[in-house]
Amino acid sequence: MKKTTLIVLISLFLLSCKNTKKSTSGSHSKTSKAQTEIHKELYGFWVGDFLETDAAEYEGDMDDAPSKLNIIIKKITQDTVIAQSVVSGNSRPLLGKLSSDGNRITLVLDEPGSHQYDGRFVMEFDHDTLKGTWSAYKTDLHWPSKNYKLLKKQFVYNPNLMLPSESEYVDWNDSKNVEQYDTLENGTIDTLGNSYYRSASEQIFKLNASTTILKEKDLKNLRKLDLQIIKNTIFARHGYAFKKNTYRQFFDPVEWYVPVASNVDKDLTAIESKNIKLIDRFVKYAEDNYDAFGR
Repeated sequence: MKKTTLIVLISLFLLSCKNTKKSTSGSHSKTSKAQTEIHKELYGFWVGDFLETDAAEYEGDMDDAPSKLNIIIKKITQDTVIAQSVVSGNSRPLLGKLSSDGNRITLVLDEPGSHQYDGRFVMEFDHDTLKGTWSAYKTDLHWPSKNYKLLKKQFVYNPNLMLPSESEYVDWNDSKNVEQYDTLENGTIDTLGNSYYRSASEQIFKLNASTTILKEKDLKNLRKLDLQIIKNTIFARHGYAFKKNTYRQFFDPVEWYVPVASNVDKDLTAIESKNIKLIDRFVKYAEDNYDAFGR
């Protein structure tokens, strides 16, 4: 009986050793398959504009109009590239591959395809520039293919950033048609329709809602567009990716603006949160003026 028990114990011991060896071997195999990251110098934000399309002249739906693009490269291995695209308020994951031919590096990155504006990015690195083409999966869009040129940028929150004062801030998306009448030489009356657009005042260059606690007297005489721009400049400083073209038209051309996220609420400072609440109160009752501008 003792001999039988000893044989069973020895068998169990040998089986345990075998399983341990197999487990260790499997763990080693998994570790060896983990690929080394390459081209880490390419990691980060690549920001720029879509090219060769004048969105300002487009009279249809502006939702798929070209705007500022940010490609965030997160990880590169020999088999996989993980990245992210941020454009028009949409943040989309990218997955693809890298290929190289000498000094020529090319990336092919795909968005998931679950959004109506998803597509494929094909890009090539040219010294300090990232150039390429985006092609929509849906070919019936107004711009099914767009070229872009991107430069590497750092995003740093700076509460002192302001919109450039040399620019004119007119909301080309919101117009009011006003009929005017002109009496011709033959006595007939000709009806003319002129478009008037919302415009901002110089107060948007003077009030910084990220550094100063605003008072009611600062806001009570402002135009609605003034209030909207002052408020959204807060979000722009935090890298908020605007969905509305009304705000994209103001911030996309600005050099310091880098769209990085679709929600920045947790990043707002106490001063900013307080000012946003005050501005929202005044926006409800503020009116806009409409001026005549040539296009």
